[in-house]
Amino acid sequence: MRLGAPFVAVCMTVIAASAGAVGYFAFGFSGADAVIVAIAVVTGLTLYNGLSTRLNVRSVVGPQLADLARSGADLARQMAELGRRLAAVESKLERSLVKNQALTEPLAAEISELGALVNQLAETVAMHETQLSEIAVAESGPAESAPPKLDRKIEASKIAPSRIEPLKPPPVRVVAAAEPPAAAPPPPEPAVPPAPPATLTVVAPPPPSIATPDAASMSAELSANLEMLATIRAAIDANRIDVHLQPIVTLPQRKVRYYEAMSRLRTEAGDVVLAGRFIGQAETAGLMPKIDNLMVFRCVQVLRRLLQRNREVGVFCNLSAATLTDAVVFPQLLEFLEANRAIAPSLVLELTQNGLRGIGPIESESMAALHECGFQFSLDNVTDLRLEPRELASRGFRFVKIPANLMLNRSSGASDIHPADLSDLLGRFGIDLIAEKIESEGSVVDLLDYDVKFGQGFLFSPPRPVRAEALQGIAERNDVVARESAASVQGSAPDGKDPRGDPGGGKGLRSAGLARLVRRV
Repeated sequence: MRLGAPFVAVCMTVIAASAGAVGYFAFGFSGADAVIVAIAVVTGLTLYNGLSTRLNVRSVVGPQLADLARSGADLARQMAELGRRLAAVESKLERSLVKNQALTEPLAAEISELGALVNQLAETVAMHETQLSEIAVAESGPAESAPPKLDRKIEASKIAPSRIEPLKPPPVRVVAAAEPPAAAPPPPEPAVPPAPPATLTVVAPPPPSIATPDAASMSAELSANLEMLATIRAAIDANRIDVHLQPIVTLPQRKVRYYEAMSRLRTEAGDVVLAGRFIGQAETAGLMPKIDNLMVFRCVQVLRRLLQRNREVGVFCNLSAATLTDAVVFPQLLEFLEANRAIAPSLVLELTQNGLRGIGPIESESMAALHECGFQFSLDNVTDLRLEPRELASRGFRFVKIPANLMLNRSSGASDIHPADLSDLLGRFGIDLIAEKIESEGSVVDLLDYDVKFGQGFLFSPPRPVRAEALQGIAERNDVVARESAASVQGSAPDGKDPRGDPGGGKGLRSAGLARLVRRV
C-alpha cells in the first residue's frame, strides 16, 4: 500500500489537470474557473481514496482483532483452569503431608520406645552374663582339686598308645610298694582296671576302615578328572569346541541388541559338555588360552556375518585371565584383534569378577593393549555388588552383568549400594547394566523398577548353536595356532630370530614371558 500511494497521487493530479483543461478549452471556462475545477476534482478523488482505504483496512484488520480477542479469552480460561489445578494439587499435597506426618509420628514413637527397650534388654543380658559367670566360677572353685589326678591318669594313658600293656603294672607295683600295710593293695586294684586301654584298642581299628572309602573316592575323582582332561585335549585337537549364542535384549522392548558367545565341548560320541563342567579343569591344565583363541576367532567370524544384516548388533566373548599372560597365545590374539579393529565397537571381551580382582601388572598391561585397539570389556560372574565404577571405566569396562537374583536381593551377597541405585551409578561413568539369568516375568517387572535397560536369560531364549556355514575357516585357524604353539615350545631360531620372522622374539612374547617369570618368582 505504501508503494502504491505515490502512483495514486500522480494519477489523481493528472485527472484533475485533465478536468481543468477540458473545462478551459471545451467549455470556455476562464483560467481561475479551470483551476477551481481541477482543485475540486483532486479533493473529491482524495476523499474517495481515503474512505475506500479505511474500509479495506477495517475489513482486513477487523477479523484479526476478533480472532485475537477470542484467543485471549481462551488463554484466560486456560490460565484460570491451570490455576484451579495448581490449587487442587497444593491442597492434595498438603493433605498427603498431613496424613504422612500423622502416620509416621506413631511409628517414630514406637521405634524410639523399641530402642529404649532394646537398650534395657542389652543391659539386663549383660548383668545376667556377669552373674552366670560369677556363679560358674564359684561352683568350679572347690572342684578344682580333683581334676589333677584325672588329668594325670589321662595324660599317662596318652603318652604311648603303642605301649599300653607295659603301662598297667608299673603304677600298681609302685603303689603297692609304697604302702606297707597289707590292706593297701586291694583299693588300687579296682581303681586300676584299665578302661583307657580298652577304649584305645577300640579306637585303633577305625582309621583303616575310614581311609579306604576316601582313597576309593579320591581315585575315582582323579580318574574322572584325567578322563575329562583327555576329552578336552582331544576336543581342542579335533576342533570340537562349538559356539552357542544367547541373546541380550533391551528392556522392556525385548529387542535383541547383543549376543553372548558360550563355548560347548563335543565328545567323540557327539555328546555336548557345558562350559561349567570343563572350564575349571581347562584352567588348571593351562588349556584356556587355546580355547579363548579359538572362541575369539569364531566370534569375529560370527560378528562379521551379523553386521552384514544389522549394524547395531554386538557379540560378548569370554576371556580368561590366564590368556592375558600366555607367552604364545596372547601375542597372536592381540595381532589378530588389532587387524580386526574395525569391528572393535561391536566385540566386547568378558572377564570374571574373581579374575579381575586377581590380575597383576602384566594382565593390566595386556588389557590396556586391547583397549588401545578399541575393544571394550564386560564384567561377568559377579558374586557381590562391591563395585568401583570409576576404576572399571578407567580400565575400559563398558558393561556389567549381574544375576537377577543378586539384583533383587534373593541370594546372599554383600553390597555397598542399594541395587535400585546401581544402574544410575554405573550410568554416570558410561557403564550399562545387564541383568542375566532371568527366568520369570516377575523378575522382569521388578528389574524395570530398578531402571535396568538390558536383560539376558532363558526367559528370552536359551543358548543356541551357530550354523556350520557361519564358522568356515576355523580349521585353518586351529592349525595356525597349533603350529605357532609348537614353534614357541621348541624355542627361537639359531640366529636369534622369532620362528614367525619377528627379530628378537616379538614384543608380545617378551611381555608374556615376563609375566610367566613374575608368576614363578
